[in-house]
Parts: sequence; structure tokens; C-alpha cells
Amino acid sequence: MRTGGSSKEPFGSFNMGLHVGDDPQAVISNRQTLCDELGFSFARFSCAEQIHGNKVMRITAAEAGAGRETFEESIAKTDGIYTDEKGILLTSFYADCVPLYFIDPASLAIGLAHAGWRGTVGRISEEMIRAFARDFGSKPEEILTAIGPSIGGCCYEVDDFVIDQVKQSSNRWQTCVTKTGQGKYMLDLKLLNQLIMEEAGIRPEHILRTDWCTSCRPDLFFSYRKEAGKTGRMASYIGWA
Repeated sequence: MRTGGSSKEPFGSFNMGLHVGDDPQAVISNRQTLCDELGFSFARFSCAEQIHGNKVMRITAAEAGAGRETFEESIAKTDGIYTDEKGILLTSFYADCVPLYFIDPASLAIGLAHAGWRGTVGRISEEMIRAFARDFGSKPEEILTAIGPSIGGCCYEVDDFVIDQVKQSSNRWQTCVTKTGQGKYMLDLKLLNQLIMEEAGIRPEHILRTDWCTSCRPDLFFSYRKEAGKTGRMASYIGWA
């Protein structure tokens, strides 16, 4: 959600992104407020640079707190972060891209992935599932996942360049695409991520997917497209207290 913070317009009010031109002190205040509300130490607020890729990285006590006060100290060139350690608050930031959440009840591993269209077609969700299996012995069929608010298929228009890569990302890609004109398509990124998760071994009943569209509801969510690029960023977060 975008409300309840210290940032001024056009970043009003609960902007969590240090990279969008907002007053850094307002963003830090918002981040501290979130930690206080969740019962986490701000020193353990951890985040990555997010470059619309598919790299995921394990966060340990050594990396905890990365990027909390300066963007330059974020985990570099990474769009997915995960851990099995208590007290670390994993966070990532959004204004139309898709937030993906992962929990393995057996190992207590948790993760977040930031999936724009590039990360989605790069199957970042599958990269996270593989990392869980490699580092924690997680079984894909036991992992629980969620897909948070993002721009919906109702509002996300893309071109042939994007669709050509979508076609390579899932054998069921057509269910996510509606052609609207010559070289124009509406793309449902949330659904595409769900299909990729299923292809990577996640059970359909272990995927929660919201229908909220960030572009339809700029009163509730930041939307990069709806607000012509001048807006804040919401945070997704997950952690064991």
C-alpha cells in the first residue's frame, strides 16, 4: 500500500524506494516505520538493487541490513533474495512489477522475487525454487508461494518484442496474452508467473494469486505506467521474527 508514510508528492506517502528521487530521510523514516510495525530491527532491513534480471542470492547475517539507508549499499544486480535465518527482514520494491513470495515449511526458508516482464520470462521464480532445493533441500511440491499486486492483464499493453520472449517462457503462454491490434497485446504477468511456478514443480493449490491491479487503483498502489514514471515504490517483505 502507498499510504501512511512521510513522503511528499509525487511520492506520497509510504514510498519505500531510495532510487526514485524522493527525500532519502523520508524513505528511511518510512522503512523504520515498517520495521517498528512488524517488530523487526531496522538494522536487519535487507534489500537488493533490482535490475529486472533473474539472479537470486542467499542473505545471511553478513548481508543483513544491506541497502537499508543507501541505494548504493544494496545487494548488487539481484532481483531475488532468500534466507533461512531469523531476524532478517527481506524486502523488495514495486510500482507495477510482480512481487513473488516463497516459503518452505520444512526448512523454514523464505524468499522474495521481483518479477517485471524480463524477470518473468527469465523464470526468476524457477531460479528461486532451484536455490531452495540446492541450499535447503526443499522439495518444490512442498513450497508455498504467493503472487502479489501488480499491473494486470487489463492494463499492461506490450508489443511484439516482449511477446516474442514471452513465447519462450512457458508452454502455456497463450493463456496469458490477448491480442488487441497490430503488434499490440495485453499481457497478464501474474498468470504467467503462476504458470512458470507450476512448470517448476509448485502445486497449483500452493499458489495464492491476487487480482489487484496497481494501474487500476493508484489510490492504493504506486503505478509506474499510470503515473508516467514519477511515483514511489511499495515494499514486499517477509521474515521470521
